[in-house]
Amino acid sequence: MMKSLLDEATRLRDFPALQQKIWGKRLVYLDSAATALKAKPVIDRITNFYSLEASNVHRGVHQLSAKATEHFEASREKVATFIGAQDPSQIIFTSGTTDSINLVAQSFGGAFLKEGDEVLITEMEHHSNIVPWQMLSERIGCKVRFVPFDEFGEFSVSDVASQISPHTKFLSITQCSNVLGTITPIKEIISLAHSKGIPVMVDGAQGIQAIPVDVTDLDCDFYAFSAHKLFGPFGVGVLYGKRDLLEKMPPYRGGGSMISEVTLEGTTYTHLPHKFEAGTPNISAVIAMAPTIDYVQSIGMGAIREHKRSLLALATERLKTIEGLRILGESSHKAAIISLVVEGTHPNDLADILDKEGIAARSGHHCTQPLHRRMGVSTSLRVSFSLYNTPEDVEALHKGLLKAIELVRP
Repeated sequence: MMKSLLDEATRLRDFPALQQKIWGKRLVYLDSAATALKAKPVIDRITNFYSLEASNVHRGVHQLSAKATEHFEASREKVATFIGAQDPSQIIFTSGTTDSINLVAQSFGGAFLKEGDEVLITEMEHHSNIVPWQMLSERIGCKVRFVPFDEFGEFSVSDVASQISPHTKFLSITQCSNVLGTITPIKEIISLAHSKGIPVMVDGAQGIQAIPVDVTDLDCDFYAFSAHKLFGPFGVGVLYGKRDLLEKMPPYRGGGSMISEVTLEGTTYTHLPHKFEAGTPNISAVIAMAPTIDYVQSIGMGAIREHKRSLLALATERLKTIEGLRILGESSHKAAIISLVVEGTHPNDLADILDKEGIAARSGHHCTQPLHRRMGVSTSLRVSFSLYNTPEDVEALHKGLLKAIELVRP
């Protein structure tokens, strides 16, 4: 039996949520693709900020404001280093991946795309990387085209190439599917697109926790992710962009902090990154991104990924022994995410019974209705693993599913 990455005492200390009982049972948290549990250093940092440091940033000379600003910008620098950005000013703080994609769609798309242009995405995208482009299409008349995937939940670089036309002016593609777990050949796709002069946005919401991320090495034009999927706080995300593109893009929202001068006749805008950060940001969440990154680096991203790969292999092996169970997508290169359906059952019923066993799993379409239609189903049950999961969690899932299936199958 494989070993846990964290011993029991460390798990309970670092992730307080695991100390609780659910329906009198030990919590088995298998919903990290939706959001990871919050690490104690992150919780403590937020508590300390609201208890002793609460102040607005960039707007005051008093000590609390100066310190808040210092910590806020230190987080920006840490994020830049973490993802390999060359300059902290390329890091825009948003409310999350969804906000980051909307920013690019409305700002870059609204300024540089026109009627008849095509935006290329894939059929496995989260709604957050579909709807903003469809909204842009309704607004300016551009078209949204889709790269299909095969029965294994994969698509190749040649599949992408076959969908590129002279009208293709932008690509926006996930780095890792939140349902299939498929890790896409994003670096090769970016190289292909750039050879044709097409900029690329990467949805890294799942990728940031699944594979090493170096935006300079990837050479992506934009990269988006959220802190809450990386053991960090809700309500804050990152948009990385190449400086030359960010400089050309108009602001997404107007208000305080993003201006240089306002007169009754008009407004001039400030420099990067603040041009895109109108209004009071989620200061505590931004500041807490620093201990979030420190925490994962203290354990080691490589060690976390290897642990998750082992859990994925174990869970896949155990689940395949269950009669009538189908795993959606079995890419040879995937993250620790398994979505499944079981003949004669509904995912919601399975998830409800698992919950009574203390097992947190997610049922539904997971904001990927086109993906599910492509797989011939409307919903699925999804389990996802992280550093705090153990082989015992896998066994609990296997046992819980067998019990749930027995109860709900006619």
